[in-house]
Amino acid sequence: MSPSVPLQEMIRAIRSARTQCEERGVIQRECAAIRAQFRQSDNGGRSHNLAKLLYVHMLGYPAHFGQMECVRMIASPRYSEKRVGYLGAMMLLDEKQDASLLITNSIKNDLSHSNQYVQSLALCTLACMGSAEMCRDLAPEIDRLLRASNSYIKKKAALCAVHIVRKVHDLGELFAPAARSLLAEKNHGVLHGAVVLITELCKRNPETLERFRKTVPDLVQIMKGLVISGYSPEHDVAGVSDPFLQVRILRLLRILGRNNEVASDAMNDLLAQVATNTDSTKTVGNAVLYETVLTVLDIKSESGLRVLAVNILGRFLLNNDRNIRYIAMISLQKIVGTDHNAVQRHRGTIVDCLKDQDASVKRRALDLSLALVSASNVRSMMKELLVFLSSCPAELRAQAASGIFNAAERYAPSQRWHIDTILHVLTTV
Repeated sequence: MSPSVPLQEMIRAIRSARTQCEERGVIQRECAAIRAQFRQSDNGGRSHNLAKLLYVHMLGYPAHFGQMECVRMIASPRYSEKRVGYLGAMMLLDEKQDASLLITNSIKNDLSHSNQYVQSLALCTLACMGSAEMCRDLAPEIDRLLRASNSYIKKKAALCAVHIVRKVHDLGELFAPAARSLLAEKNHGVLHGAVVLITELCKRNPETLERFRKTVPDLVQIMKGLVISGYSPEHDVAGVSDPFLQVRILRLLRILGRNNEVASDAMNDLLAQVATNTDSTKTVGNAVLYETVLTVLDIKSESGLRVLAVNILGRFLLNNDRNIRYIAMISLQKIVGTDHNAVQRHRGTIVDCLKDQDASVKRRALDLSLALVSASNVRSMMKELLVFLSSCPAELRAQAASGIFNAAERYAPSQRWHIDTILHVLTTV
């Protein structure tokens, strides 16, 4: 291959290689040509060569010799070169390498660039591979961009701020005022970024969490707008208005309402509305419902709302999708101790899951069935569990037998019944 071979032709040559040895030969020749061109001071095909090297890197071959070329291209005034340079930095550099520090000044300059797409490249790169030192140096610039008038920049700056907070926890206080103001935005992308940022801030700092509890009414209003809004082609997914933003808001409400009655009371009506109005026939609707259930069960919600949440999980157990049945049983297992009576209403459906073909679903159904055994239902439940024991997989037999022994000893209605049950288990196993 000649040194100036196009990227598409190089890919074609690599894919047409019949053996791995032949593939390595093609890549070694092309890498040698790329190295030679990198050494030339006046190289018009820099972005072309770096793009080829990035493809080589994606195949798992060494491409570290292109790191300094990324640094040079990021400093270029041409957008086409900056774009490939920033992409290369995100792929070839990380915070552990000294070369990453060389692009800090270029990122800072590009964050103040007049072109929003150049600013976007710098924001994405900082959010992807920014070290703690880079984050400290550039945090004021990100805070400035969070207050910009351009929605395209604000949403990217919000996600970049999330990365900075994760790297340097102390910088969370810097972004809190701007994050609060972003909740007044109408752009869904900005709102999504703001909610993610506030969630991260609340996880890191109890004082910040207390401060953002005042935003619960605002979040409730945003969520109500999504739930009752009509069809919007820009945000609609299978009949649900922006489920991604809904899920993020529900997760934030869960954090804000945990162990706080005032915040929980402010969101009870909304959660009931979401639980009753969301379409459960579509996967995307089930995703929103599942987050709603987790929020209801985690905050100080009303008893009627908790029963509604358990009933939604009960409907999940009837779903044809095994993944949905699995997560429903995991959630029920967590609350069976606190909402035992509500879970008991779905005992029949849970026992039916013991017959599921999927081993993981069967294991969860066994755990939940054993947890539901009580003095009032011990005879009927033991009958079902003994039938399961006689046909269960070998890997579940020890767990089933042990669980039956413990339940029989704890809830045995009589001594004779206890002995008969133990003998039945021993003869079956």
